[in-house]
Amino acid sequence: MELTSKDFQSPEDVRWCPGCGDYSILKQFTEVLASRGSDPDRTVLVSGIGCSSRLPYYVNSYGVHSLHGRAPSVATGIKLANPDLEVWIITGDGDALSIGGNQLIHALRRNLNVPILLFNNEIYGLTKGQYSPTSREGQVTKSTPRGSVDHPLNPLTLALGAGATWVARSMDRSPAHLREQLAASQSHQGSALLEIYQNCNVFHDGAFEVWTDKTSQAAHAVFLEAGKPVAWGGSEPSHALHWNGGRPEVRELGRDFGLSDAWVHDPSDRIKAFALASLEGELRPFGLLYRAERPVFAAAQPTEIRSLSELLRSGRTWTVE
Repeated sequence: MELTSKDFQSPEDVRWCPGCGDYSILKQFTEVLASRGSDPDRTVLVSGIGCSSRLPYYVNSYGVHSLHGRAPSVATGIKLANPDLEVWIITGDGDALSIGGNQLIHALRRNLNVPILLFNNEIYGLTKGQYSPTSREGQVTKSTPRGSVDHPLNPLTLALGAGATWVARSMDRSPAHLREQLAASQSHQGSALLEIYQNCNVFHDGAFEVWTDKTSQAAHAVFLEAGKPVAWGGSEPSHALHWNGGRPEVRELGRDFGLSDAWVHDPSDRIKAFALASLEGELRPFGLLYRAERPVFAAAQPTEIRSLSELLRSGRTWTVE
């Protein structure tokens, strides 16, 4: 029987603040599960703590609402115990990058065959507006009334440095783009991290407006396509990136510099993926930055030991009387 997105919606009342970007993410996520033929009985969502981590309650599948920052460890255990299950990690910028930072990097370096959806709103929403690891310098919050002095953590460069084999970014306000990236993360064999810009309209409203609003998006958001020039500015691009001596350079398109001169996006190039992920200011990339193939963690594990009792009695053991 062909399932629809409604088949993946649990009977629980969805309880996020009205206008929260999480509603869009939930909708696109259930549509992707249905359109790609996921089985609710063999799908497991694992989350930590935070607004994002409530998502498993609202999806008609199996779910684990684990400890703060510990979703990667729980998901690792589930995937190793039953590699045939479709396992997802649902997390936020605070949950994944603060208390869960160490958990996240090891899941990525191991190439755990689990997509990680990282909702980034640059704030702690559930605990009512404290600054998070991705909050910008100078950002005024309830815990930084004089402005944050910390340099923000970049989820994409962190994922690349940790050895993730699939790294991308999307946003809550571009449903079609988000569905495309969710489906691609699901298809990837290995550690996939999808950062999703998610608006917290209560504690950090408009944080990503320059990239999500249709009036400014074309001038500041670079939507990446493999084999296509890294260009932006609307249907008729006005600017493009040039790879100049090992660094990206913004160039205006014209007689002296055309699309044929621009940097062509290659998701297999890790060095250029780092350069894209490191773009600062009002120019940000969206879509797939990097993709590679290597053996996944679950498939590399030995299968000889099949029970806890056998494991405890293996190797050098002694009986004390």
